[in-house]
Amino acid sequence: MSDVTTNADSPRVRFILIWVAFDGAAFHGFQRQRSIRTVAGTLEQAWLTFQNEQVDARSSSRTDAGVHCRRMPVLLRTVSKIELKGIRFGLDHHLPEDLSVVDAEEVDASFHVRHDAIGTRYIYRIWSGRARDPTLRRDHWHVPWKLDISAMSEAAAMMTGEHDYAAFRTSACTAQSTVRSLNNVQVHVDQQQVEIVVEGNAFLHNMVRIIAGTLIEVGQGRRTSDDVCEALRSGRRQDAGITAPAHGLTLDKVRYGPYGSRQGLQHKTLLARLVQLPPTNE
Repeated sequence: MSDVTTNADSPRVRFILIWVAFDGAAFHGFQRQRSIRTVAGTLEQAWLTFQNEQVDARSSSRTDAGVHCRRMPVLLRTVSKIELKGIRFGLDHHLPEDLSVVDAEEVDASFHVRHDAIGTRYIYRIWSGRARDPTLRRDHWHVPWKLDISAMSEAAAMMTGEHDYAAFRTSACTAQSTVRSLNNVQVHVDQQQVEIVVEGNAFLHNMVRIIAGTLIEVGQGRRTSDDVCEALRSGRRQDAGITAPAHGLTLDKVRYGPYGSRQGLQHKTLLARLVQLPPTNE
């Protein structure tokens, strides 16, 4: 009898896209790091316990420590035969309370979780009441100031579109190009709760947090819309505002287009113009 294993005997490799939500307070970001609690590391350990299989969890974004997420895509390469419903609820059963699987789907082998994404929405939340609200401390930045929402909205509109956002990244950012396209930057207010919504095709390191910090300084009267224009023109980090704390930021949603993959930022910019993301109304 031959010991040669045929293709028919080999387990079928599947590509499972799970969507996860997490409270980022106790995570040191998404990317796996040795001896540090991260989202990827926690997912991989849970899958090992669930299916006795080692997987490499990959996502469209590498969130910083403390950043929250409502719906993040994570791609798993597996030979498990379990149905999608079993993956969603079975994996979720092995996860801690601050991380959950909200959906699961099977994708083609050519799917790329990062390069195929055409749009990501972030929401930065601020509590502007004079007194602290302990119920909001985990996901709102407390800024006890009567913010000028009209001025913030005017400055936010100037950030919309394709610009060089060199002034809105950290010194550790290694991106070769700092040109990005933001199709939506808006400021919403409900009494003392303020939300800064930022949607775009790709982001620099800490870009959304620096945008939020800049807009808050505009709302405080420390900067003007002209200052924002100067920061976009000069590309100097000192011309933009502070980096807002991580805990106020939530990755809200990632969108994938109907076609095209792995063609870089120029392709994503074009696609974002052709397939405009709808205005935020949620």
